[in-house]
Amino acid sequence: MISTLLVANRGEIACRIFRTCADLGIRTVAIHSDADEGALHTRVADIAVRLPGAAPAETYLRGDLIVKAALAAGADAVHPGYGFLSENADFARAVRDAGLVWIGPPPEAIEAMASKTRAKELMGLAPLDAHDVSPADLPVLVKAAAGGGGRGMRVVRDLAALPGALEDARAEAASAFGDGEVFVEPYLENGRHVEVQVLADTHGTVWTLGTRDCSLQRRHQKVIEEAPAPGLPPALTEQLYALAERATRAVSYEGAGTVEFLVADGRAHFLEMNTRLQVEHPVTEAVFGLDLVAGQIRVAEGHALPAEQPAPRGHAVEARLYAEDPARGWAPQTGTLHRFTVPDGVRLDTGCADGDTIGVHYDPMLAKVVAHAPTRTEAVRRLAGALERTALHGPVTNRDLLVRSLRHPEFTEARMDTGFYDRHLTTLTEPAPDPYAPLAAALADAHGRSRFGGWRNVPSGPQVKRFERAGEEHEVAYRHTRTGLAADGVRVVQAAPHLVILEVDGVRRKFEIARYGDQVHVNATALTALSRFPDPTTEHAPGSLLAPMPGTVVRIAEGLTEGTEVKAGQPLIWLEAMKMEHRITAPTDGTLTALPAAVSRQVEMGALLAVVEAVRP
Repeated sequence: MISTLLVANRGEIACRIFRTCADLGIRTVAIHSDADEGALHTRVADIAVRLPGAAPAETYLRGDLIVKAALAAGADAVHPGYGFLSENADFARAVRDAGLVWIGPPPEAIEAMASKTRAKELMGLAPLDAHDVSPADLPVLVKAAAGGGGRGMRVVRDLAALPGALEDARAEAASAFGDGEVFVEPYLENGRHVEVQVLADTHGTVWTLGTRDCSLQRRHQKVIEEAPAPGLPPALTEQLYALAERATRAVSYEGAGTVEFLVADGRAHFLEMNTRLQVEHPVTEAVFGLDLVAGQIRVAEGHALPAEQPAPRGHAVEARLYAEDPARGWAPQTGTLHRFTVPDGVRLDTGCADGDTIGVHYDPMLAKVVAHAPTRTEAVRRLAGALERTALHGPVTNRDLLVRSLRHPEFTEARMDTGFYDRHLTTLTEPAPDPYAPLAAALADAHGRSRFGGWRNVPSGPQVKRFERAGEEHEVAYRHTRTGLAADGVRVVQAAPHLVILEVDGVRRKFEIARYGDQVHVNATALTALSRFPDPTTEHAPGSLLAPMPGTVVRIAEGLTEGTEVKAGQPLIWLEAMKMEHRITAPTDGTLTALPAAVSRQVEMGALLAVVEAVRP
């Protein structure tokens, strides 16, 4: 029996595993980098062990340090979570060699499925030969053979772009996974990403726990997932189950795993097997009434699964909340998460709490929010409503995008595919501002000021305040009167620092206000209070290329120096932040006149990376 378990991971998944351990009476051990010293997963664990040495993101990749931490803390088992070392066969062996229980599949099974190319061969499939791709094969997808999470992926629609895509994918894969092997496969434009959850014991029993649809993706990473996958014909569903069981038995798999497919034209195309727990596992848990982490632990302890697997009930939908700006190329965001509360009635898996800092070192996912209901329609409505009422004060997030996605006709009618955001991102990120939010913010700030001279016996000009919202400046005016605050076009029913009630055309509306420095949150609208006087230090020369997010410069175009002639759209600098790689391109034809960026240099958001002086007409 396992008594003490170390989670070789961080954040949301560590907290989620600790929750199950608490239910089972198992003591818990967290590990952390220096950047994570005060993170939520270290606060909820019974014991926390510091991983010394390397850069924050690399500490969780040091299997030797993690095994030492487990032994030092008196753990007798290690759960890898997902990401980092979760699919590393050498780490699994090191855990077992140290006399610890490995909560995962055998190392041999991990090795067999670790390379997507070898996995395809195991299933009787073969990727395209990169040297023999013809125009008839297009579009194709270049993919990293190791790892996942969308890293090392490039869609190629023009044969001339293939060599560059191969080079970029190899570089990103080598940086992310330590393995630069890539391969090429056909890219199905309108396919659905469907997967099957499996759970296998050491006694020959394999459960195929339904399907999940994970078609809504950005940068080849999933955003919204649901179970079961809607609208699949029964025969195709049975085929998916059979293929998933075949892959599971082919490698003598043990524990929880996922077999992924692309479904198009009524056919299932095998993608890969993920030999670990998936981020989206809660939707399967909700539908089958299971705790998959508890199942993993029991399998590792040698228990047999019942011969008959549980029956599904209802429908579940999960949305991933990210600290990112979808309207700016999904740029990761950093800063203090001042407030984060989710309404009752949904499940929240998170590694963040009020006051935590969202840094640059890790994936920008804040949480997963899951709704379960008897029908898909009810589950989708419940999740959209809960997200809309969620209080998120701090960095920009994808919350509004998630709400709009869940309410989009293609999604509500289950007609979505992996090209959903390619088609709809522009409309889904169009600003839909509340026209009264800036006024509410100004009135909340002005509350009580009339006692100190805001009101005058002689009528004078209105008070004016300026706010920035989604890159646009808004100016609002109000007045102090004998009866209180007033503004044109509305009746001010109440104005307090944290609550403003306005009546517009006979309809009363409530605005909840929270202020953190110059950042003001009015219901779901984020505003920045602007100074009366512009800051001259924020001005940059024309053609300045600024860092869109905090990160590390990982690459500069070969031969790029001051004086180099560049073309519009030419990649100049590669910036990596929060597990994403971002290309900084030339905004116009011109000459590079400054290059402050340097490889390995960490930069803050808005830092000057380069200056391109446009060609004069």
